[in-house]
Amino acid sequence: MRVTRDSLIRIAKETAQERAYNDPEIIAAYLSGSLLNVEPMLGGTADIDIVFVYKSQPTKGREFVKLSPDFHLDITRRAKDEFKNPRELRGDPWLGYEMYDPMLLYEREKFFDFVQASLRAGFEFEQPPLMLQRCRKLLKQARQAWAELTEVELAAPLELQNFLSALFYALNAIAEISGEPLYERRILLELPFRAEAVQKPGLAIGAYGLLGANQLTAEQINRWLGDWKTAFKLASEKPNVDPRITPIRLNYYEKAIRALAEGENPTAALWPLLQTWTLSAAVLEGDHLNFWKNAVNELGFGENFSERVEGLDHYLDEIEILLEEIAAANGVE
Repeated sequence: MRVTRDSLIRIAKETAQERAYNDPEIIAAYLSGSLLNVEPMLGGTADIDIVFVYKSQPTKGREFVKLSPDFHLDITRRAKDEFKNPRELRGDPWLGYEMYDPMLLYEREKFFDFVQASLRAGFEFEQPPLMLQRCRKLLKQARQAWAELTEVELAAPLELQNFLSALFYALNAIAEISGEPLYERRILLELPFRAEAVQKPGLAIGAYGLLGANQLTAEQINRWLGDWKTAFKLASEKPNVDPRITPIRLNYYEKAIRALAEGENPTAALWPLLQTWTLSAAVLEGDHLNFWKNAVNELGFGENFSERVEGLDHYLDEIEILLEEIAAANGVE
């Protein structure tokens, strides 16, 4: 079956209309994520990110629905109250961008135009004061995650999850200086361009160093993929695993990792590989946990984890200095 961006958008519209027809609690639905871009496919796969807005607090926040092995719905549910102060959303690094320029799929009552008009009022959203507010929030989140690691000596799965969370927030503090946030499959692919946009290409190199990826090769990634895939499948059967580790998303990750590893920058494949493997390892034991440990040791974690945490501290300092320089240049406190 031939799948295009237009056909996926059509599925999004049909899904929104069908669910809203059967659920009077839904007041609006909009499309976000990669389908808003000209080329959403990565490794021949994509998800359809739909946000449903409910009159009251929904009982379930996120849901994945399989369409085919390579395509699925990624549904987020939000309460109307999350949007009750739309001007405040301008300082939100996640929801602000989500609502700034999505595609409206369905609306039962006047909601979308009011929120978006308030968000865009005065063309202030992309100006330095609000941009810095969003970036500083992300850097604060990075610091909070880093603080959980300061007395950790070895990189067990939960500790490495905290490390990756801190770095994820840090990289988005860089990314949002010049645009929208970056997400798991493309974050290392897009990072060099965002670092160049703020005239700090060393920030991309530094991030690769923190991940132990500066010398990473496609062959090394391909060698890990068999163990990664087995871990993913086993973990997806566990009741307490992260919801992203589901068979519905296996091809979504695997084909993207393979495509990135075969591209001009194989390093870009490391983030989706390492993140999902670490989430899987958190609920595994025995050989499958050891295979993960062997991989992270090759990346320089393990006994050197405290040094990597110290390096992350310096990296966060660099971002803080960059934000201070931008603030000073624009007369922002």
